[in-house]
Amino acid sequence: MASRRPTTYYPYRRDKVDRPVSRGRPADRAEPDARIGARADYAVRAMLAIAAAERARAAGEQRAATATELAAAQAIPHSLLRAILTELRSAGLLRSHHGTDGGFSLAYPASEITVGAVLRAVAGPLVTVSGLPADRVVYHGVAAGLTDVWRAVNAAIEAVVDRTSLADLLAASQPPAGPRRPR
Repeated sequence: MASRRPTTYYPYRRDKVDRPVSRGRPADRAEPDARIGARADYAVRAMLAIAAAERARAAGEQRAATATELAAAQAIPHSLLRAILTELRSAGLLRSHHGTDGGFSLAYPASEITVGAVLRAVAGPLVTVSGLPADRVVYHGVAAGLTDVWRAVNAAIEAVVDRTSLADLLAASQPPAGPRRPR
C-alpha cells in the first residue's frame, strides 16, 4: 500500500486542507474597513427625506412625511424605521405630529442639523476602538502613540460630518437651475 501525504487539520476551519490558510483579509477585500451601520445610514436617509418633504410642504405641495411613506420611498424596513424615528425624536432632532395630516418634521431647519448629530443620535460615538469612544482609549508602552492616531481619525471624521448639514446634502442632490446648454 502506498503511503499518502498526511492531511493537515486546522482547528479554526471545519474542512481539512493540504495548504496553509491565511488568517488575514482575503485579497478581494484589501480596502479599508471603515463602516457606517445600516441604522445610521437609514437615519440620515430618513432625515433627508423629511427635509425634502418639508421643502415641498413649504411650497404647498404636500403634508408632513409619514413613517410609511418614508419607508417605501427609501426602501427601509418599516419597523426599523419607526424605532429610528423614535430615537431621532428623543434626541430632539424630529417632531411628530398626530392627526390626519400627521407625520414627522424636523425640529430645526435643515441647515442647522448636521450629519454628525444624526449619526450620534442613533449610533453613539462616531469612532470606537474595542467598544470605547476614541477619546477614552489609552495605551501604554510601545502602543502609546496609537491613542493619538485614533483621536486624529475621530477628529477627521467629525470634521466632515459636523460641517455637512442636511441642507448641504439636499442642495447637492438638486439639479442645477435654469435651462441646460448644449455641449
